[in-house]
Amino acid sequence: DQMWFLALLICTLLVAVAFRYFDVPIAHYTYGIFGSAKNLAAGFSSVVLLGAEGAVALGLVVVRITRGHLSPFREATALACLTSICAYAINDSVLKLFFGVPNPAAVMHGSQHVFNLLSGSTSSSFPSGHMVLAGAFAGVFMRLYRSSALLLSALLLLAAVLLIVGDWHFVSDVIAGTFIGVSAGVLAGEVWLVHSK
Repeated sequence: DQMWFLALLICTLLVAVAFRYFDVPIAHYTYGIFGSAKNLAAGFSSVVLLGAEGAVALGLVVVRITRGHLSPFREATALACLTSICAYAINDSVLKLFFGVPNPAAVMHGSQHVFNLLSGSTSSSFPSGHMVLAGAFAGVFMRLYRSSALLLSALLLLAAVLLIVGDWHFVSDVIAGTFIGVSAGVLAGEVWLVHSK
């Protein structure tokens, strides 16, 4: 689709500009604002969020098996959870390892803010796994329930700001993660619409 390729081009440009000019200065400015946010980080860790999505998806599968059907909203919720889990897994086990960008804490303690291609780990920063997770979930609803797009966009923006101010991610990380996640969610929603008719 031409709109998606245009969005990819814009996203790539924004990521490049943010990576070069804004990531490190903003990280220096915001570093330590939340002080010790370990409890907040633990409560919203990817393991907790993935576990919650997995439990919701499993619960909906059980309901589907026992009752024989799900409402369209519950179907969308199950699809959003499964899409989110899959998108996160690809990001965490492929993209972060490929790009290898150190996280803000490492950069604040002396690491270079560069792409270390094929030398990353799951603690690498780019793209943001949390934004992939949230974006994919939101993307499904944005496609299936278009009226939800504005509210979900605002929530994604809030999440992105919190990840930056909380020292978990750079600006470029959240831009890339959001784009990847929302793209995966919209694609899943589109495929669902085509095959559920």
